Formats: sequence, structure tokens, C-alpha cells
Amino acid sequence: MRKQLAALAAILTLELPAWAGVADTAAPGFTLQSRDGRAVSLAQFKGDVVIINFWASWCGPCRQEMPLLDSIYKQYKDMGFTMIGLNVERNPHDANAWLLKTPVSYPILYDTKSQVSQLYHVQAMPTTVIIDRQGIVRFVHNGYLPGDENQYMNSIRALIVQ
Repeated sequence: MRKQLAALAAILTLELPAWAGVADTAAPGFTLQSRDGRAVSLAQFKGDVVIINFWASWCGPCRQEMPLLDSIYKQYKDMGFTMIGLNVERNPHDANAWLLKTPVSYPILYDTKSQVSQLYHVQAMPTTVIIDRQGIVRFVHNGYLPGDENQYMNSIRALIVQ
């Protein structure tokens, strides 16, 4: 089991693109359709700490992580923080069906053409990106293992007070 976890950790810590998590590097902007049909832009959240969580309904770790992310969103949303769930499937039908069974309160957007996934060089599901109040990428995490949410909360708390 330890060898499997070590191999998984090695996969999840693949070399990130040069912009990922580097200070003073702006998060790529985007506008996508939300669950309720509205166009939502990352620029709308400038001034907030933002998590973008790239996910898919077929991804087991995504399914495990999303209720935890919803809890984080509810805990920090009134402190200048938002979360965006960014579904990467070409057809949002499966995502919507899964969300009916496991609803979340944070905004869900659809990247049906993988344009935003490409901008952020997403290579694993899920991928979590944390952006500071100035729109700078501060943290990128590929994959999910139980306990990773503690690292997200530590980053959020540090960025909220800045």
C-alpha cells in the first residue's frame, strides 16, 4: 500500500507549468456558462480569494472531495472568498445528474470545450487552483487524497487576511 501511495504522490506532483503557483503571475481570465445559464467571469471575483476546482462526474476523488469543498465554501464565503466548481466534461448531463444527488452551494461552471482547462494546464482530476485577492495564482494542487482540504483551508486563511 505504501508503494502505491508513493507512486500516486509522484504522479500527483508532476512538474507544473512555470506560471502555476508562482508569485506575481496573473490567473488566466475566462467566462463560462453556469448551471443556471448565466455567463460567469473570473473577473467578477477580483478582490476575493478564489478556488477553482476542475472536476468531472466520472472522477472518484472529485466526488469524494466536493462535499468537503462545499463545507469550506460555506465556512469562508462571507470572508471575501469564493469557490468555482469547473466541470470539464463535454456534455454537462452527467455532471448535472450527479449534482442532483450530491448538491453543492458554490457556483458550477461548464468548460465543455476544454478551453479553460487548457489555459490552466490541467493534467489531473481534480485540480485545485487558489487565487489571491489580486488575481494571482498562489497554489495549484493536482489530484485529491483525504486531508488535502486542510492544506486548502490553510491557504485560504493565509490569503484572506492579506
